[in-house]
Amino acid sequence: MSENKYAIVTGASQGMGKHIALELAKRHINLVLISLPNQGLDSFCQTLISDFGIEAIAYETDLCITGNIMELAQWVNENFEVYILINNAGLGGSMKFTEARTEYISKIIQLNITATSLLTHLLLPNLIRQKKAYILNISSIAALAPIGYKTVYPASKAFVHSFSRGLRYELKDTNVLVSVAHPGPMKTTVENTERLDRQGALGKFLMSTPERNARVCVTQLLKGRSLIILNKLSWLVMNYAPDWLKTRLISEASKKEILEQYTEHKKAAPRTASLKE
Repeated sequence: MSENKYAIVTGASQGMGKHIALELAKRHINLVLISLPNQGLDSFCQTLISDFGIEAIAYETDLCITGNIMELAQWVNENFEVYILINNAGLGGSMKFTEARTEYISKIIQLNITATSLLTHLLLPNLIRQKKAYILNISSIAALAPIGYKTVYPASKAFVHSFSRGLRYELKDTNVLVSVAHPGPMKTTVENTERLDRQGALGKFLMSTPERNARVCVTQLLKGRSLIILNKLSWLVMNYAPDWLKTRLISEASKKEILEQYTEHKKAAPRTASLKE
């Protein structure tokens, strides 16, 4: 690849995004990595520079703020020729919709939907002028079923899937190939690992590792694959099982997770002595 071409990866400081950056670095692709502040991104970039002899530039910002997306895109377009865009940053979790704060709901929509759409839109002129370019949007296996106690998250990932497939068709006469990947649950942090363990057999059935997912995603992306399936068995089940069954099974697993979290929190809370008059 030309030395002055770059790949953009959002959510690159941990989890699947970090491993995607590593896979690109192994292919000697220069990187501009995006993450929230104070997540060790500068140190990770220095490691990539040292280990692979590439350029790796850190940009810390909160993509839940629209103005930050605009500033990031302007900075990228003014300074880099971009031929790969990977929209990996995402937010989700299990929570009763009635108990979710407005800010929590808004952040999921902003990061999973707005940031993905706007960053793609703003960087497309840069991508289109390259000889060949790629966009990878990270959806989720959750996009294939309505899920209670997650509600907004699977709906947002269904958007990512539909957006990606439609955009690929729209850009079919250009040099830009759009792919969408659907990872299942991944053990990426201690907290996430504990959450998946609470889901029992269902969580294990859908589970994969960020290392493997990143490797498959980058390989398939550079081959121009439209749909990147990371767990074929779970993909088949989620595609062909009736909605009522999928919704019931996954929603109950999420409900169990919430109840166990509540119980653990209650046990950990300090007891308050009663006051006697």
